[in-house]
Amino acid sequence: MLITTTSNIEGKRIANYVGLVNGEAIIGANLVKDFFTTIRDVVGGHSGAYVQALREAKSIALKEMIDQATRLGANAIIGVDLDYQTIGTNGAMLMVSANGTAVIME
Repeated sequence: MLITTTSNIEGKRIANYVGLVNGEAIIGANLVKDFFTTIRDVVGGHSGAYVQALREAKSIALKEMIDQATRLGANAIIGVDLDYQTIGTNGAMLMVSANGTAVIME
């Protein structure tokens, strides 16, 4: 599955717009709280464990989006946007969402 943030793919023609596709992943409360605490405590650095957790959440969201596009018969997703949002009481959880347009490319 070809995935791009652009609205077209150079050298390819969009034969059909299949529809909007999306995927989400949520990281639990303790991880988000610890993440922001770590950022305050370690200025200029990063925590490998939290970076890995965010990457995993992004991978899950992208996989869900790809699976949905595949079920719709698409062979590419264009206009992909990744969003990171806090949700829940006091921003207790972090949601990663991936959204795009499933298409059939020739």
